[in-house]
Amino acid sequence: MRIRAAVAIMLVLVFGAGAFAHGDKVHVMGLLEKVSADSVSVKTADGKSVEVKLAATTVYIFRDGKTKDGTPAKVTDLAVGQRVIIHATPKGNDLIAAEVKFAAAGAPATPKPATH
Repeated sequence: MRIRAAVAIMLVLVFGAGAFAHGDKVHVMGLLEKVSADSVSVKTADGKSVEVKLAATTVYIFRDGKTKDGTPAKVTDLAVGQRVIIHATPKGNDLIAAEVKFAAAGAPATPKPATH
């Protein structure tokens, strides 16, 4: 019983710290379902579709797995089926993308570290 309580406390601390570290940003992760010049729709792991508005200030990063930080990209590089991780700011009922990290369709959005 004590182990369960310790694990529960640890989870609260870990997830609570993660939410605080990102301030007011919301993470949206999943597959791109729709892409337009001003918004994207992301199908999340739980099957929900989340619309995220794109802004002139949105930063796009292509995670090609060749570089640690990815390469700068643009909205026209986004395509249906790509995996994305979007850092968005809530504004009213909308989510406004600050950063969109994406990978080619069928590839993980964040490259896994090499194992030796």
